[in-house]
Amino acid sequence: MTEILLALAGGLILSLSSTPLFARLQVREGRDQSFRDDAPVSHLGQRRTPTMGGAVIVAAALLAYVLAHVLTLTSATASGLLVLLLMVGLGLVGCLDDYIQTPHQRSLGLRRRTKLTGQALVATLFAVLALQLPNSGHRTPASTFISFARDTDINLAFAGPALGLVLFVLWANLLIAGTSSGVNVTNRLDGLAAGASAMVFGAYVLIGIWQFSQDCQSTPSAQCYEVRDPLDLAVVAAAIVGACFGFLWWNAAPAKVLMGTTGSLALGGALAGLAVTTRTELLGIVLAGLFVVVTLAIILRAAAGTLAGRGALRMTSLPAHLGLAGWNEVTLVIRLWIIAGLFVALGLGLFYAEWSFRP
Repeated sequence: MTEILLALAGGLILSLSSTPLFARLQVREGRDQSFRDDAPVSHLGQRRTPTMGGAVIVAAALLAYVLAHVLTLTSATASGLLVLLLMVGLGLVGCLDDYIQTPHQRSLGLRRRTKLTGQALVATLFAVLALQLPNSGHRTPASTFISFARDTDINLAFAGPALGLVLFVLWANLLIAGTSSGVNVTNRLDGLAAGASAMVFGAYVLIGIWQFSQDCQSTPSAQCYEVRDPLDLAVVAAAIVGACFGFLWWNAAPAKVLMGTTGSLALGGALAGLAVTTRTELLGIVLAGLFVVVTLAIILRAAAGTLAGRGALRMTSLPAHLGLAGWNEVTLVIRLWIIAGLFVALGLGLFYAEWSFRP
């Protein structure tokens, strides 16, 4: 458990101390965030706010994870490294998007098809590797079974391992694209995505610790968990929690730095990676409920716009729409944090209830 505390503290200290240095470097390089013309009035003053701060979150989490293992003389695991690989890979896609966007004031960044292709390549690599790399107990980081609080009876490999691999890759791509895009479209108000993400990653710290204490190899029972590296996944989640909180100190309204697409894609990818490797894929949708709601609002807007010939919301993002409706930005962020916290509490409640009532 010591490595969890070290990862949390390391991520916090590294992010808290390096974010203002990174922001000053971005200002010196002339990299400021641009916004759409229909953005809320509260965002207009952010036009000169440095962006790409998500790179600090990624770097701080990675260093904290390494330091936690070095200081405790423990080994990294395949599951933990795969989640970090997914986070870094999607972060690089987002970084390219931000890099194109800021110096040229091109608010669209990468073309949508290019961005989705990059996300798909990283997600496919993660999915293929997650079904490999068995440990001494023949457990792989992921399985072809659809999971809720643990693997269900629904096996994507029902017609053989080859088809199972293909279906799992498609399923993982859906989860990763949905989660990373959900965090990305939520990242429209100061501190919103960082604060909400920290809550969900905090839930995965608790889930990892609980799964480790109820591991089938050490505590065999009807309630035990067949998860390969639950404790190390908790270390990964703790490192990201610390990095998010350290970044939030500078990202809270009025933001001194923005995470950009670099941070939102990276955090969304890490959330999806943890859901896959902890065997909580469908539960992760509940835990990340705020991001799901924001994404569904976009889908409904598109559907309503198609049917009625006009948009149902005045802007693509639900938080931005509420800002345009006159909600104070700080009040809006706090209320959305509350909603995110309620979803996390519901998800943890369902996780414990599944264990408690399991026959």
